Amino acid sequence: MEKRLIHTPEGVRDIYGNELERKHYVEQKLMQSFDSFGYKSIQTPVFEFFDVFSKEIGTTKSNELYKFFDKEGNTLVLRPDFTPSMARCAAKYYMEEDIPVRFSYCGNTFTNTSELQGKLKEVTQTGVELIGDASRSADAELIHLAVTALKASGLTQFQISVGEIEFFKGLCEEAGLSEEMENQVRELISNKNYFGVEEYITQEGIEKGKAEAFLKVAELFGSYECLEEAKALVANEKSLNAVKRLEKLYDTLKEFGDEKYVSFDLGMVSKYNYYTGIIFKAYTYGVGDAILKGGRYDNLLSYFGKSAPAIGFMIVTDDLMIALNSQKIAPAIAPDIEYLLYDKAMYKEAMKAADHRRSLGCKVECVAFAQGKQMDDYVRYGVHNMVSKIYRLTSDEKVMVYDLTDDSGDALPVDNYDLKDFLGRNE
Repeated sequence: MEKRLIHTPEGVRDIYGNELERKHYVEQKLMQSFDSFGYKSIQTPVFEFFDVFSKEIGTTKSNELYKFFDKEGNTLVLRPDFTPSMARCAAKYYMEEDIPVRFSYCGNTFTNTSELQGKLKEVTQTGVELIGDASRSADAELIHLAVTALKASGLTQFQISVGEIEFFKGLCEEAGLSEEMENQVRELISNKNYFGVEEYITQEGIEKGKAEAFLKVAELFGSYECLEEAKALVANEKSLNAVKRLEKLYDTLKEFGDEKYVSFDLGMVSKYNYYTGIIFKAYTYGVGDAILKGGRYDNLLSYFGKSAPAIGFMIVTDDLMIALNSQKIAPAIAPDIEYLLYDKAMYKEAMKAADHRRSLGCKVECVAFAQGKQMDDYVRYGVHNMVSKIYRLTSDEKVMVYDLTDDSGDALPVDNYDLKDFLGRNE
């Protein structure tokens, strides 16, 4: 007999039962936070044309994309990132709109890389995009919303680290780096490989004083005071203006009362080259990477024909769940399924009783009592499958009630009704 495949491919996993219920609950809390700020849900395709994620746009590397062909020969990819899809969608449906629009989303992304060190290749991302607003207040709104959403998920201890990509770009211009050299240094800094940065810029013959500035960037993180250090490090206008924007942003965030959740990192860069202004990441205990990533991307929509500024962020829901579990604050999901267990001769009555309970808003699973099974078997099943009560409908038109929420695990009825009385219950 041929062996059956029972395992998943590397980098993906099954999620089911109580774990999935908790994940849905957290996603719902996040989406409710977005909704409260006026962000409207939008759904884009799981796969797009390859060009939506091309090198020119500055998204995921080609060799990290899941690529395939349609019957017309077009190259398609599973989305590795929501932002380019959101930009394409906004350009298509809001081409003439000059009033800011707000999107929210929840879905899976796919990254085909072997360098994830145990991370999943398929993850759920929940996020927002604000398109058409280049103001500081828009930057502050996104960070304030990030704080609001993370608190709504149950987190109480986290930090949102904020950087400004223009600070790094100013350093590159001051040092006279070419675009290719800038991308190389960006990747090294993104990987926190500061020894590699030192080696690379030394090999390229960059002036010593300007080269040292790249190495000192690694030390420019922490509280508001590090912004003063950043200003002392550079002389170019682009970097100085970037620091000024962060100072003004912090003043606005203090008005929201978010300052305790905010820190700064002038060495922050991103593997996505489409970011143009502030970038930010959220960190918490129990996860080795950022659980939230975002930033401003004012030029991205122009690739799709619409000139408009934009800013957004995404939460890696799977990593957020790891953090919640690690900190022992994952939501407790109460069993809420009623299990209607009936003798086969009572099929019609069971269907009527189940529909009656469903009409009252209950979740009812209807199952015939199988030959050879004991009541203990169904109680064990119910305890592990979100069942709150078992209603046992017997051939003498009696309904016995088993409460599985009392943690006793005993297969003993706690109540019983005549079928007629049971159908008359309205609670």
